[in-house]
Amino acid sequence: MDSSPAGAIMIRFDQVSITYPDAIAPTLRNVELRIEEGELCLVVGQTGVGKSTLLGAINGLVPHFTGGTLSGRVTVDGRDTSTHPPRELADLIGVVSQDPLAGFVTDTVEEELAYAMEQLAIEPAVMRKRVEETLDLLGIAELRNRPIRSLSGGQQQRVAIGSVLTAHPRVLVLDEPTSALDPTASEEVLAAITRLVHDLGVTVVIAEHRLERVVQYADRVIYLHGDGTVTSGAPAEILASSSVAPPVVRLGRLAGWSPLPLSVRDARRVAASLREELEQNPPSLSATTSCKDSAAEPELTAKEITVRYGDVVAVSKVSAELAAGQIVALMGRNGSGKSSLLWALQGSGPRDSGLVSVQTNDAVGQGQDPSKLSSSEARALVGLVPQTPTDLLYLATVQAECSQADQDAQQLAGTCEQLLHRIVAGIDPQAHPRDLSEGQKLALVLAIQLCAKPRVLLLDEPTRGLDYTAKEHLTKLLQELADQGHAIVVSTHDVEFVASTADRVMVMAAGEIVADGPTADVVVASPAFAPQVAKILSPQPWLTVEAVADALKEKL
Repeated sequence: MDSSPAGAIMIRFDQVSITYPDAIAPTLRNVELRIEEGELCLVVGQTGVGKSTLLGAINGLVPHFTGGTLSGRVTVDGRDTSTHPPRELADLIGVVSQDPLAGFVTDTVEEELAYAMEQLAIEPAVMRKRVEETLDLLGIAELRNRPIRSLSGGQQQRVAIGSVLTAHPRVLVLDEPTSALDPTASEEVLAAITRLVHDLGVTVVIAEHRLERVVQYADRVIYLHGDGTVTSGAPAEILASSSVAPPVVRLGRLAGWSPLPLSVRDARRVAASLREELEQNPPSLSATTSCKDSAAEPELTAKEITVRYGDVVAVSKVSAELAAGQIVALMGRNGSGKSSLLWALQGSGPRDSGLVSVQTNDAVGQGQDPSKLSSSEARALVGLVPQTPTDLLYLATVQAECSQADQDAQQLAGTCEQLLHRIVAGIDPQAHPRDLSEGQKLALVLAIQLCAKPRVLLLDEPTRGLDYTAKEHLTKLLQELADQGHAIVVSTHDVEFVASTADRVMVMAAGEIVADGPTADVVVASPAFAPQVAKILSPQPWLTVEAVADALKEKL
């Protein structure tokens, strides 16, 4: 179904159905869609409903490279994707995938920005000019000579977007473009994208789970219901009843605002009466989350941790303590040293100086440094789920990965599979781990790490690729683990996840801890890290829609 007005149509789907081999039903079914030139379209839906399939159909990756059967017709600027493979659409369509590292073909940032233009035989003088423009547009000029693999995940994301923009495509397709970006970098990238839409008439199609970042810029929302059908229309109209919606929209639904606000600014304009109502019932500690006190010995103590990569100091004399039963969010801009700190705490990463002590399972007060233990012994103390979970997956089936985890952790056979089923049910044990969705890969690696029953659990950007429902499930799991006495650190840019999950927030900048305290105290005062509800209801320290809903119920 599509409700678009007449205009200059750039992308057309005519009765498109896509079915993958061995699938019992089409991923997309009888899709009718019209996307106009110069529109910014946001593709939404729960994990696994076919958003990436829809994006792949636009440039012919589906089915030319993915396999499967496409019936109907997809045309972009008049070119039929069934007769024009992706290489014949490269001058027209730029694509940024969910995993930017997998798409890089050169070694340095500047080379990567130039590569697409070289393939299109663009003049060297024009190439140089476009590279400079793109470096400035995305704020990555200082990275021009850096090796791509030395960059943080968020920096790599911006380079991936830049490598597509230099070719000046008329259509830009982006799969989770802000998933690895901090809030400020995300705003900068989206501002650059909207500039392309408004000033150059570029047509942009974005699939994104963090709707709170993008929805206010969208001209159209394309909603995938999960049964193969698609609805397209104005953002407020579609999100009024969709199963996924950002906090600002869910708060609007709760308060009965009409029309639904899509931005914090619009919501604040109509929120005065709600703030007055809530003023009589201020948030409790559980509503704002609090820093759990623990008189017991810390599970992990870090003193003066320093990590260097050549001349670059990634972590500078960081000291911290992690208490049992506490969920700590580690936040900060891209490149601030978060991942380097996690790897140093876990013991596998480099550490130039400093001490890490983790309580053993044998006796309280007998701390050990995981970097001085065998890998199996270290995993029993500190487990780490990396930013790219596939880094820890190397066997041919899910079942084989689980069996190996049982052996490594010296657990009874089936322990890891039971943990996996608790986290995400229904994963085929014979599936190849790299064929799983991002959320399923995360669940598998989390189960593998939990199999060793670590006292401390570290997670690096665990919400990438997860929709709101999956993130709620992850929050419940982490809270259960905290209740069992695990100390948990989550490095993330997802401010909404932090608001609903963390007891304490540590903020890093230039390798140092610049803020550390209860979640509400740290994030409410920050323009960058405050969740949408806090911004809308400020100066009251509400963090989540659920907390507001509970307060309104109590008042009734």
